[in-house]
Amino acid sequence: MRRTLVPLIDTPPESPALGGVVHTLHGQTMGTSWSVKLIAEVTRHLPPLRQAIQDQLDTVVAQMSTWDATSNLSQFNNAPAGSWHTLPDEFFTVLEYALRVARDSNGAYDPTAGALVNAWGFGPSKRYNEADFITPTQTELDTARAQCGWQRIQIDTATQSVQQPGNVYIDLSAIAKGYGVDQVARELQQRGIDSFLVEVGGELRGEGVKPDGQPWWVALEHPLPDALASAASNTVIGMETIAALYDWSAATSGDYRRYFENDATRFSHTIDPRSGEPIRHGLASVTVLHRDCMAADAWSTALGVMGAEQGLAYANEHELAALFINRSKDGFEEHLSSSLLDLLQ
Repeated sequence: MRRTLVPLIDTPPESPALGGVVHTLHGQTMGTSWSVKLIAEVTRHLPPLRQAIQDQLDTVVAQMSTWDATSNLSQFNNAPAGSWHTLPDEFFTVLEYALRVARDSNGAYDPTAGALVNAWGFGPSKRYNEADFITPTQTELDTARAQCGWQRIQIDTATQSVQQPGNVYIDLSAIAKGYGVDQVARELQQRGIDSFLVEVGGELRGEGVKPDGQPWWVALEHPLPDALASAASNTVIGMETIAALYDWSAATSGDYRRYFENDATRFSHTIDPRSGEPIRHGLASVTVLHRDCMAADAWSTALGVMGAEQGLAYANEHELAALFINRSKDGFEEHLSSSLLDLLQ
């Protein structure tokens, strides 16, 4: 079975000019791959366009990577307590929004949870998939938890500065890919490309339509595509969901992407900053549709931490279009927020 999601728009996008064809570009970034499909004339010289895309993504890495010891973020994380740092525009934009989501989600998403991410083996060193990795002790978790707390971060919007309160380790991996997608979209638009589909590590943003007038249709992620259907009306197991990305973004957070098992217990890479431990509430994934991919990326993480019941209630209250896939005794159950149900066609 298949269902389609179409955003509510006042004016459908115009078809590209005659002679436009689909070009595909791709590359590597942030430990994953990127790809761009765009509509342009058949004679369009693509290497400068590809380089411009790569430059935008390289900027995100140079400013916000915890894997690069020379990045602006790594310099901040290693800075002495009380020091102030003037941030580049991109870094400040992402951090400011990350702190807003942390506040609005009451800490379900917290960009200062990097010490916990590292303790559980999902950071740049002492990885969960290395032979000598062991799960953290309670003492180690208490130490990591003491380093966290988005409320500790002070920013000065006038100077785009942020203070290192002392031993805080910011990790923007749950938002940076989405921001990178948005930056690529802006770069394409500035270069006269009005119809495209951008993908970075599974996070997506579409604009305009293809030469045949069709939107950029994408299938939303599912941890088990061939599961069986449920009899409940708003709870569906295994139904394929495709979305038309008219000026729209999609981001997914799932516990099946990166995890390890120890003594038959699954430890997800999604850490609940409030408890200091990987989520264990049965939510397999949550996909958020939003105008901005940065927002979709951050909110998919926040709702994923909340879990299906609390996350669905929050999404309904705050008009977030979200698809929750939860594990049950019968397999996987899907729950759609009211804003997502409004997009059904």
